[in-house]
Amino acid sequence: MQNMRDIQRRIGSVKNTQKITRAMKMVAAAKLKNAQDRAEDARPFFNKTVEVLRGVFTRTKETAHPLLAEREGGRHLVIVITGDRGLCGSYNHKVIDLAEEIVEAEEEVSLMVLGRKARDYFRRRGTDIMAEYIQLEDYPGYGFANNIADEIIHHFQAEDVNKVSMIYTHFNSAISQSVKKMQLLPVEKFAEEAEKTDEDAEKMDAETPGEDGAAKNYVDYIFEPSPAEVFDNILPQYLINVIYSALLESKASEFGARMTAMDSATENANEMIDKLTLKYNRARQAEITTEITEIVGGAEALK
Repeated sequence: MQNMRDIQRRIGSVKNTQKITRAMKMVAAAKLKNAQDRAEDARPFFNKTVEVLRGVFTRTKETAHPLLAEREGGRHLVIVITGDRGLCGSYNHKVIDLAEEIVEAEEEVSLMVLGRKARDYFRRRGTDIMAEYIQLEDYPGYGFANNIADEIIHHFQAEDVNKVSMIYTHFNSAISQSVKKMQLLPVEKFAEEAEKTDEDAEKMDAETPGEDGAAKNYVDYIFEPSPAEVFDNILPQYLINVIYSALLESKASEFGARMTAMDSATENANEMIDKLTLKYNRARQAEITTEITEIVGGAEALK
């Protein structure tokens, strides 16, 4: 059995650790509120961009554009968004595991890593890292997302890569985050949604009577300038919005995961302190009993 001094040292060590975990929980909770607000504020902006893009696909028969070009084979660029620090539960591991599955399943894969954890992990394994960004801000700016979008568009148009995907963590709540994989380039055409929307529009227009009581014919839209010029503006903007939203979602998820992990660590420290205190009391009781026994034994020997 450990002596009382060793147990006291362990109790003191656990209490010091508990102070750190409690402080980290409070910091993560404060940052989470701002990150969550930013992520939620960005969602309508992202959803509206998708809605406009879907509408263009729906009303445009010819959708030829460099950012929509489907190519067979070639290199696959995967953007991996993790944190720069740990102590956030399985937040980093889940993203890295999904990225590793893609690296193992495909022959030509390059990575663009955002976050020290992903950079260090794949660097140790010799994975091809095309670009890396570490020491990310707690609240990433729109300009940073713009730079990332410009870089991947450059590589795609130069045919350095034939496909670009992104792995990030979607924020559901402080205790729930989900890892998602999304294709960025070539931009997906929302084929099923567009077809469904088109059919619904035709049905609605056919069933809605005109001023003379007759059913209206389906009306198509004319884009000014041309659809190609609309795509030139909306597709890069769509990519920027998607990346910016993913960065905000990932940061909110990181803070939520860290707050939850530090809360669990603080509770575990409490339980450990209780167990060590009980062990200390037992050791103290055993030592007192031993001393009493020795005193009684000595007194009996003197008789």
